[in-house]
Formats: sequence, structure tokens, C-alpha cells
Amino acid sequence: MPGDDGFPGSVSGPNSARQPTLNAKGGLSVRSTRRVQEFLNENFTRKLALAEMAAVCGLSPYHFVRAFSRTFGMPPHQYVLDLRLDFAERLLADSRMTIADIAHSSGFSSQSHFTTVMKKYRRVTPLQARVGKLNAKVR
Repeated sequence: MPGDDGFPGSVSGPNSARQPTLNAKGGLSVRSTRRVQEFLNENFTRKLALAEMAAVCGLSPYHFVRAFSRTFGMPPHQYVLDLRLDFAERLLADSRMTIADIAHSSGFSSQSHFTTVMKKYRRVTPLQARVGKLNAKVR
């Protein structure tokens, strides 16, 4: 369920800050930025190792975290969580899926983990988000 430009969560909203700063001093190259974005957008729903993400750019995990953070303004783990939350929020609008199924489909280890992360970063529970989206559709 990618946004209009092919990337999940790229629709304007709470995560528009996810846009990379190209050519940031100490950051990823333009090519590495594009490659890691594509990799994460295709694989965010599965468990990802830092070494695997770093290998996409040909960097050590230590250097990758520093360069990624300078480029995206957040560490890789936060970026992946944002992708998962964006995807899950779109799935919540589909009332036919259970919250547990949405958690699993979005890459969270459990419904409890999904609820905890969503409450922490989006300040609503999955059920509150679902009710809000369903009410918005009715209007």
C-alpha cells in the first residue's frame, strides 16, 4: 500500500520529516540513500538486522547508523518503525482485518508490541486510530 510516489508513508502527514537530506555532511551518498530507502520500503514488514541494512550501502553497521541518522534525521530503527506504523494505520481503515492480523502484517512481533509502539509514537491505540478513521469515512 505505497503512497502515490511508490513509497509507503510518503503521503504528507506526521512522517513528512522522513524525507532525506541529500548530501548531508557525514551522511549517505545520494545513491546509497536511494538504495537503502528502496530496500527498507520493500522489506520493512520483516525482521531486519542492522548489518543487513548496512550491507545495502556497503558500510559497517557503526558507520551506517551515523550516516543514516545524519541523512534521515533519525536512526534506522525509528525509520523502520515509522514505515510499519504508516502501513498499519492504512490497514486499520480496513475494518475486516483484526488488529492482531494488522500487527503481524506490519512487521510487529505481537499485537501488544504494536499497541505499545503506536501509543508511544502516535499517541493513540490501534483501536482509537481505527475508530477515528472509520468516523472520518462516514463524514
